[in-house]
Amino acid sequence: MLALWLRFRKRVKSAAESDLVWEKFLPPEYSSLVPRSVDFSSKKEMYMSLADDSVLIDDGKKSFWLEKGSGKKCYMLSAMDLMIIWIDTPAYWQWSIVPDPKFKKVAELRDVCWFEIRGKISCGMLSKGTHYTVYLVFKRAGGRSYGFEDTPMEAQVGFVGKDGSKTFVLLEPSDTDQPSGYRYTSVSLTWVSREVRTREAGGNVEEPKVRGDGWSEVKLGKFYIKDGGYDDDGEEIEFSIMETQKGHWQSAMIFQGVEIRPMKEGEEIVITESSNFHNI
Repeated sequence: MLALWLRFRKRVKSAAESDLVWEKFLPPEYSSLVPRSVDFSSKKEMYMSLADDSVLIDDGKKSFWLEKGSGKKCYMLSAMDLMIIWIDTPAYWQWSIVPDPKFKKVAELRDVCWFEIRGKISCGMLSKGTHYTVYLVFKRAGGRSYGFEDTPMEAQVGFVGKDGSKTFVLLEPSDTDQPSGYRYTSVSLTWVSREVRTREAGGNVEEPKVRGDGWSEVKLGKFYIKDGGYDDDGEEIEFSIMETQKGHWQSAMIFQGVEIRPMKEGEEIVITESSNFHNI
């Protein structure tokens, strides 16, 4: 009896380790996502590598990895892959290099009074039947920033040409260590309370959180990729964050990119129908 049990366990282990089993967890285009210079001994090793660390794709403008528990696709679009207004004007923005970079360069904000960042990703690149959340990834330049504490920015996420979600975000938390609540304009410094900021934005403001890698992230919105029913591979998801109305000057912030990853269990779910987002 013991010998039969040991043989059974061996067969189960062999099946779990087999390439046929692990290949089902890999995306169909996995061969094009893995650098040719890397030689994996098995599909399991390949899967674990893509789950533990990201790989650069699209000429180094995007990074790709798999969510370890589900095998769903995750991406970060670097600042080089985004549309940033005035990015080519050195007085307003500059390209910089940071220690331990994920990408070749990052976008460093010098000084603007018209803040606008936009981006897109093809639905065909994402996992079907998946709720995704979009995050802006950034950090202060030189340990402090200016003009972000009391200025909620408008963020939108949705399918191109269709209605999407809209929210307001802050790039500085309300409990920041540096002097908070100030705003720089060409004529004055104004102290504004958090209550006023929130009321101006309609009472719903997302605040940033510090990540384990030393960067901060703030949630821009959510969307859902259907699992069949219609061909959405040709569609695109667009996202934006902007503040173009008040004319407040903002500076000293570094932007790594926009991260798109599956929602965690317990997060609020947003289901997208043919043209609209609905909270449930």
